[in-house]
Amino acid sequence: MSDVPEIPAVPAELARLRSSIDNIDAALVHLLAERFKCTQQVGRLKAEQQLPAADPAREERQIGRLRALADEAGLDPVFAEAFLNFIIAEVIHHHERIANGDDA
Repeated sequence: MSDVPEIPAVPAELARLRSSIDNIDAALVHLLAERFKCTQQVGRLKAEQQLPAADPAREERQIGRLRALADEAGLDPVFAEAFLNFIIAEVIHHHERIANGDDA
C-alpha cells in the first residue's frame, strides 16, 4: 500500500476550462514577449536621440485607453491599470538600462 494520497479525477468541464486557461496564459506570455521586443527597440531609439526613458504624457494616454478597453471587455479597469503600470515600470527600467549602455 502506498503512502501517496489518491488524486481524485478532475471533472471534464474543469479540465476543459483549465486547458483553455493554460492556452490563454501561453498566448499572454508570447504577446508580452512581442511587446517587450518592440519596447526594447523604442529604448534604443530613445537612447540614440537622448530622450528620457519615461514619457508621462504617453503613459497617461495609454492608461486611459487601456482602462476604456478593459471596461468595454468587462475587465476591471483598476486591475487593467495596475497591470499596465507594472509593465510600464519594467519598460522604463529597460530603457534606463539601455541608455546606460547595458543593452542586455
